[in-house]
Amino acid sequence: MFYLLDIIGTMAFAMSGVLTAMNKKMDPFGVFIIAFVTAVGGGTLRDVMIGRTPVGWMNDLNYVYAILTGFVLAWIFRKKLDRLRTSLFVFDTIGLGVFTLVGLQKGIDIHLHPVICIALGTITACFGGVIRDILCNDIPVIFRKEVYATICIIGGMVFFGLRKLHLNNDILYLLTSLVIIIIRLMAVKFNWSLKPIEKE
Repeated sequence: MFYLLDIIGTMAFAMSGVLTAMNKKMDPFGVFIIAFVTAVGGGTLRDVMIGRTPVGWMNDLNYVYAILTGFVLAWIFRKKLDRLRTSLFVFDTIGLGVFTLVGLQKGIDIHLHPVICIALGTITACFGGVIRDILCNDIPVIFRKEVYATICIIGGMVFFGLRKLHLNNDILYLLTSLVIIIIRLMAVKFNWSLKPIEKE
């Protein structure tokens, strides 16, 4: 289940990158590069930080195939997806939930402190989007008022809370990802945000 969620998250983030790049009117090569860095940027940074090299996607071509699949699907159905205002948001939200879990588990696997595991989950989930936004000449969403990275942190805390109940891992992953996705949906629906710091 964990591996399947990882692949789904990779594909979802790739599709998010494709839609963002197409909105910026990039050529096919540019669109693919944005899809690629969105999908694996956070995971690559995480693996480098914990000394896990070669990084994950270099050891498993299924991640590359997932990115290619997401790229092709988003490209083929781009007109239908473009009509749905929520499509980019949906793919981004799925990726957010899944990748937070991936980062958490990578930290647990090497016996890091829960606080560091949560930080790794946040980096995994957010920094592909940071790289995407920078390359697309936008201010990264996690640096703006929207509660994006904060949701990953909350999700990590929920994960470790549920872990104390000794739940089956598959149930633990599903519940945590659902919590992250639901909070993200509610944050947008009810316009939850952190106020920017302004000069006095």
